[in-house]
Amino acid sequence: MNGLLHTAPLPLQDGDLLAAVDLGSNSFHMVVSRYLLGQLRTVDRLREPVRLAEGLDRKGGLSADARSRALDCLSRFGQRVRDIPPQRVRALATNTVRRLASPQAFLMPAESALGHAIEVVAGREEARLVYLGVAHAQPPKEGHLRLVIDIGGGSTECIIGAGFEAIERESLQVGCVASTRRFFGTGKLSSKRWHAAVAEIAAEFQQFAGTYRSLGWDEVIGTSGTNKAIGEICAAMKLTKGAVTAEALPQVRDRLLQAARIEDIDLPGLSPDRRPVIAGGVLVLEAAFEALGLQRMMVSKAAMREGMLHDMLGRGGANDPREASVAALMHRYGIDATQAARVEATALRLFAQVAQAWQLVDDDRLMLVRAARLHELGLTIAHSQYHVHGSYVVEHSDIAGFSRQQQQFLAALIRTHRRRIPKSAFDALPDRLLAPVRRSAALLRLAVLLHRAHEADPIPQLDLQAEGDGLRLTLARRWLDARPLLKADLHGEPEDAADLGITLAIETA
Repeated sequence: MNGLLHTAPLPLQDGDLLAAVDLGSNSFHMVVSRYLLGQLRTVDRLREPVRLAEGLDRKGGLSADARSRALDCLSRFGQRVRDIPPQRVRALATNTVRRLASPQAFLMPAESALGHAIEVVAGREEARLVYLGVAHAQPPKEGHLRLVIDIGGGSTECIIGAGFEAIERESLQVGCVASTRRFFGTGKLSSKRWHAAVAEIAAEFQQFAGTYRSLGWDEVIGTSGTNKAIGEICAAMKLTKGAVTAEALPQVRDRLLQAARIEDIDLPGLSPDRRPVIAGGVLVLEAAFEALGLQRMMVSKAAMREGMLHDMLGRGGANDPREASVAALMHRYGIDATQAARVEATALRLFAQVAQAWQLVDDDRLMLVRAARLHELGLTIAHSQYHVHGSYVVEHSDIAGFSRQQQQFLAALIRTHRRRIPKSAFDALPDRLLAPVRRSAALLRLAVLLHRAHEADPIPQLDLQAEGDGLRLTLARRWLDARPLLKADLHGEPEDAADLGITLAIETA
């Protein structure tokens, strides 16, 4: 598991394999595809009903049984992707892992079992990837808007998009497992309880229903196992040919409620592993139909995992969504692009000189570049403590293309680019990222210091050497003597660098 989060893929050649692992709240999925002639061809699929959300308690703990099921599944998945380069494997965890009180306690053994890094994505990023998967599987018509609904185990994502771009993204804390536990935790079913639950969940959809309806859509597509299962039930009941309609859904619900308990549910076309959670899935879909005024929903076989694969193809290149996100943040917060470019150029000069000795990889370079571009983001809020403000915005915003760990990595660089470094600055990051984030922080701090005066003139001499956790910076004596403010700043930097675990020596020549 070398590198940051395996976000910059190697140049692809025909025949190369890519894999996407989706750690859903109900099921874990893996898709392995081969890259041929610019396209992806699926060569293997694995799915296991892990029911991770079933083991989540109210305090964010995870039961031993759920944890064991997850790790056993990931070990089997890991065997399949053992020989695929880490840059071509992406594993994402969703709602249940987002809600864990101590996600690292699960992620560390999970990464060991899989043999690859696992990222946690926010709900809206999950929504973007779901839409991307659907758009590539079913090419959209020009000018048409699509509403995509993905009902997972712990959350439901609703997206309106055009072409391959998501326009509106929402994520609700309702899913087939979570809603079954929430409303039918005793296993008992009743019409009275059902209708009260529909009203409660519909209120969640109402938060954005007005916005969505005003934008409108030309077609509705459902994704993931729950919607697929309900479509198959509609077909088995001869209500539709696989779509879900406003006329068919109440009939499915009435048939479901003929059972007094969840274990007694008898729906045509329903698989045994889906029976324990189907009530919550039908409940969420009925609420969505009611709140959004839906009449017909087609079902897609594609979901987030397919979106992950296509997203991997664009990363590190012109279609990397993170580049557009960073540019949008720079524009929104009025960042001085000229100053950001100066800091970026110097940070890259420093990076190039120590990357090999410090075992920094291209992923680390990309994150350093983004941090350089965004380091002054907090100035639009206040000059005082602007590094703290900027860090908070980056960590807690929904930023397309970034996982939670990537945002935390970026936020940590922004938080530590000036002033003293708090002991808690890197607490949110897993141990495997501590060395690259601390070393990248040291490089960013030097780049920012060297450009504090916003001078346009280039730095004539900038030599940096790394050995172990030590850095030696050499600058031109005459150039530094002419900048007393910089000289004073650099005088105190070795003490601050020590808080990064780095010994810094500054010399002139």
